[in-house]
Amino acid sequence: MVTPASVLLDDVGVAYRQGFAVEGVTGRFEAGSFTALVGPNGGGKSSLVKAIVGAVPLAAGRITVEGAVRRDIAYLPQRADIDVGFPITVADVVALGLWRRKGPFRRMGHESQAAIGAAIAAVGLTGLEQRPVGALSGGQLQRALFARLILQDAPILLLDEPFTGVDARTIEDLLALMRTWHAEGRTLVVALHDLALVRAVAPRTLVLSGRPIVWDDTDTALRIAAERPRAVAAARPAAARWPRWRGRAA
Repeated sequence: MVTPASVLLDDVGVAYRQGFAVEGVTGRFEAGSFTALVGPNGGGKSSLVKAIVGAVPLAAGRITVEGAVRRDIAYLPQRADIDVGFPITVADVVALGLWRRKGPFRRMGHESQAAIGAAIAAVGLTGLEQRPVGALSGGQLQRALFARLILQDAPILLLDEPFTGVDARTIEDLLALMRTWHAEGRTLVVALHDLALVRAVAPRTLVLSGRPIVWDDTDTALRIAAERPRAVAAARPAAARWPRWRGRAA
């Protein structure tokens, strides 16, 4: 059974040398909710996700995890942040999902090996357990990383653009997993750029463009954002790409 867990954001800001990447974010990812993060490139989606998981420090505000601790959060970064040159196999990558419970130095017993095999099977990679991750296609790598998430068994999952460079069949299969996690009562926060996917899977949406534009149910959030392109563009210079982003989603 999944323990309900939520994330409270109080005037959160993340800054780098060039200034704030995202600021003024206040709200709650309710326990068991499924929220999409959308907005233009450079709008702060990745920065907010990294701040929640503790990968970057806060420049302002506070983040509170309720019902869990930060080490209970499962995080899938963008593919650009993953080193596929490290000489490990699919099974090794998936086994990393057990570290939170087993620690890095405990041997994997029969129960753990069975769990690893079941997770690999759940994402359709049976038979590829010993394949080096560097030899995987983009879709296969993402399947392996989702299998690792299965083993983490976390109440909160943060996924940053999980479908970039992934084939349509893999997207369909991994979306089914995300729906299952949501049905189990896990809290999902997923950065996405494809608004068709957002509408299909995420009941709630936070639109970011340096600052939060709207945080509401998905239909309302996307409608309001589409009606306010000037407000989005004014929030942050990088949001100049917003009209093209909006046009692709129409």
